[in-house]
Amino acid sequence: MDTEESSIPKVDRKTLKAEKKKKKKEELLKNLERRELLKEAVANSAKPVPKNILSGLSNDVKGRDYTVSFAIPGSILDNQQTPELRSYLAGQIARAAAVFSVDEIVVYDDEGVKDSENTDLNTKKSRGVEQLSRILMYLECPQYLRKHFFPLHQDLQFAGILSPTDMPHHLRTDDASVYREGVVSDKQVKEGHCLVKIGLKSDCLVNMALKPGIRVTVRLKEGYEFDSKLKGTVVSPSEPRTKAGLYWGYNVRVAPNLSSVFTGSPYKGGYDLSLGTSEKGTNVDTCEIPKFEHLLIVFGGVAGLEAALEADDNLDADDPKDLF
Repeated sequence: MDTEESSIPKVDRKTLKAEKKKKKKEELLKNLERRELLKEAVANSAKPVPKNILSGLSNDVKGRDYTVSFAIPGSILDNQQTPELRSYLAGQIARAAAVFSVDEIVVYDDEGVKDSENTDLNTKKSRGVEQLSRILMYLECPQYLRKHFFPLHQDLQFAGILSPTDMPHHLRTDDASVYREGVVSDKQVKEGHCLVKIGLKSDCLVNMALKPGIRVTVRLKEGYEFDSKLKGTVVSPSEPRTKAGLYWGYNVRVAPNLSSVFTGSPYKGGYDLSLGTSEKGTNVDTCEIPKFEHLLIVFGGVAGLEAALEADDNLDADDPKDLF
């Protein structure tokens, strides 16, 4: 038997070993690099929305007089296979609203769910509408107020693991802001006044008697952090936007159908500009958006706005584009 032909030379074996070692090292480096990229992606997705905290009002501060609303069907949650994914999708919607300073989110029913007692009325909310609206309201509420407004509920089972929206009104104790959200306390004080819990070490006294348990927006005096007793004024929830130009979260409105999205507008005169999204529509890059006071953007579900239009008996239009 010829040993020279059957055996591999020593030099070749060393070369093979070195190559294997090199490959292993390269694979290890690739895996480490992937891990680092994954960590970075997770960290970026969890980064808070940049805050614009105002510690005082001045003549240089300009308000924002326009509003942005968007409507989205609750049925989009029905396409998610697990409760975790349903919660995650709702969290992404809340985060997008915070990033783009959306003032109102309308959750509407695009499936035409009928009431079992009266089949002529779409009064029974779909499961997706209930869950989506509840999670959106939960994520908009400052952390220190959630225990007052949101008892334990199965819809919020996975809300605690979602990335925080960290909106400007989600203030910490050491954040000095002239505006704060609070809940009226049931502690007894002098007549015509009440105490409001605003996420600070002590409650704030306001010169207005209000029902305990309701949520209010409070304007504090400049330099309040140096006062021994906190005093403030209850203002409209829109004041931080209109007077200080701050983004102050969004309101959640539930609509039983597509037509109620338009007719139930909280603004006087309704929405002066409404846009519908569709794969059959015009490319957004070619559209010119005119000036507006109250903008509404309507999104369709998996089946599009066509399905929402068909399920709504109050609308006579044959094509969604006729609504916008």
